[in-house]
Amino acid sequence: MKIGFVGLGKLGIPVTVAIDHKGHDVLGYDTNPYITSTEHVKDMLFTREGGEKEGDTIDELLKNSKVKIADSLMEVVEHGEIIFVAVQTPHNPKYEGITRIPDDRKDFDYTWLTECMNDVSKCVDKLGQDKIVIIISTVLPGTLRKYIFPVLSSRIKLCYNPFFIAMGTVVKDFLFPEFILFGVVDDYAKNKARQFYKTITDAPLYETTLENAELTKVLYNTMISTKIGFANVILEMCDKLENTDCDQVVGALKLSNRRLISTAYMKPSLGDGGACHPRDNIAMSWLSNELNLSYNIFDSIMLGREKQTDYLADIVIMKQKEHDLPVCILGKAFKKNTNMTAGSISILLKNLLYERRCHVTMYDPYVDGGYFDLTKRVYFIGTEHDAFKEYVFPQGSCVIDPFRFINEQPGVDLYSVGRSHDRSQKSHE
Repeated sequence: MKIGFVGLGKLGIPVTVAIDHKGHDVLGYDTNPYITSTEHVKDMLFTREGGEKEGDTIDELLKNSKVKIADSLMEVVEHGEIIFVAVQTPHNPKYEGITRIPDDRKDFDYTWLTECMNDVSKCVDKLGQDKIVIIISTVLPGTLRKYIFPVLSSRIKLCYNPFFIAMGTVVKDFLFPEFILFGVVDDYAKNKARQFYKTITDAPLYETTLENAELTKVLYNTMISTKIGFANVILEMCDKLENTDCDQVVGALKLSNRRLISTAYMKPSLGDGGACHPRDNIAMSWLSNELNLSYNIFDSIMLGREKQTDYLADIVIMKQKEHDLPVCILGKAFKKNTNMTAGSISILLKNLLYERRCHVTMYDPYVDGGYFDLTKRVYFIGTEHDAFKEYVFPQGSCVIDPFRFINEQPGVDLYSVGRSHDRSQKSHE
């Protein structure tokens, strides 16, 4: 099938490679001229990405990829039997989750998506042929009807199909989704999209109204934030209660997968980050206020994330005073083994420590590269990079580990957050 793809960023590039991997004729387009470079493609992909088989690395997929890049939007419109639109709907940087939450709440910015769909509509009208357009972008319920429908060509057969993917595993998540969500606007577009997805996955396709699909997407992301926030309540409780271990408590809860939870995201550590979750909660908080809901749970989720990070800042300052050493946060990325820093909780921690006049340095091998000199300091593990497990910390140092994956080392004060029983036992020795 001939597929057009508009928007070649961190989601668009991996998905086009995955669609090409399934044998489709893919033509992509982006307004950024850098998009056409091989360096950009590699920047958007990570070694953790892979295809269908265990040995499929992104290098293998790229080596065999036949994805083409168009010089104009019109080329993509002419080419595609289905045209996917993956244009970002950004939030103001102050809602990214790396600073304290401002008092005001905001919806996403739909300027780029609206302009893009207006341009696509003009191309479709100029072409004089009906075209199927599938929007992927994250929006709040009612957005497409409010902002996109007024600029939409009557020749466009629309469908809303947001993806449920995580940065760093986009290819895998696209090829092996839990389900495919369709916000149905046009039956012809829906049926054509169904044919397409049968070539991609055996996952179930869930059809619903446009507004239901818009709401489902953001609720999916904010539910993840809720699980992480709940897990981190357990972390703090076990850090304060004697003879408790958050991993063992959560290990028991994970067995309750019929009534309570799946095991995904139930790992006490740091708050959630990334380009989606913090901003989605803020946007849903704004919507809750707009609808005058009786209780704004999304505000509580974000405030909980912030307060839990405040608690970790308390531990850092306590250990800094105890050892009288400079503080270094190891890790800037929001998730392990990637270089993506959007919404990073470790950067939020740095900013909260700055508020308290605690100077902090940061280092991340995936972001900064180069050589890092391990000197005697108070280290906080801010990202669960596998590389940090290999570090040999100087004697006299302190390591604060909210992931509990650093092994004890001679002469190093290891503070495994969420395991108060460790410290309790040592205090009686």
